Amino acid sequence: MEFQDVVRRRRMVRKFRPDPVPAESLDRILHNATRGPSAGFSQGQAFLVLEGPELADFWPIGSDATLDSVKTAPLVIVPLSSKAAYLDRYAEPDKGWFDRDEGHWPLPFWHIDTGMATLLILQTAVDEGLGAVYFGFFGESVPLVRERYGIPDDHEPLGAVAIGFSDEPEPTNTSAISRRRRSLDDVVHRGRW
Repeated sequence: MEFQDVVRRRRMVRKFRPDPVPAESLDRILHNATRGPSAGFSQGQAFLVLEGPELADFWPIGSDATLDSVKTAPLVIVPLSSKAAYLDRYAEPDKGWFDRDEGHWPLPFWHIDTGMATLLILQTAVDEGLGAVYFGFFGESVPLVRERYGIPDDHEPLGAVAIGFSDEPEPTNTSAISRRRRSLDDVVHRGRW
């Protein structure tokens, strides 16, 4: 699929067929997720992959604000960010900070870079002919998911991506259609605001 088609076709799919995601597609999704930007090549991302029977324990604790139809997905990837990886990397001699002070960072690049990896997951799913939806964790979900899956304290779960073959018709009445996308003139400011 051409890249412009991937961008144009990417949308949040919320209902899936039960067919498993082919292993080759999952491998490409995960490989591409590791190709996103990473400040200082810190590589502070990790991915928890849950499939099939493993999801029976996930849905009750990881999806309290998610539509029941999303729970038909045969695959979930939980992207995790590691602030420690960034603080450690930028304390190395070639970076020049010599300490792990979080105050050096104007923004949490560990979350930003993991967000970019998550977008690559969503785009690769489209390229593989799959549907996907990102959803956040709410309430007590983060500590429950962390405990259930043994996620180390230095990795932060940033939500989840449910993936599978779409069982939705092409959208005809969604907020993306009824609200329309903002025009480039509304969002692009060339030279100055």
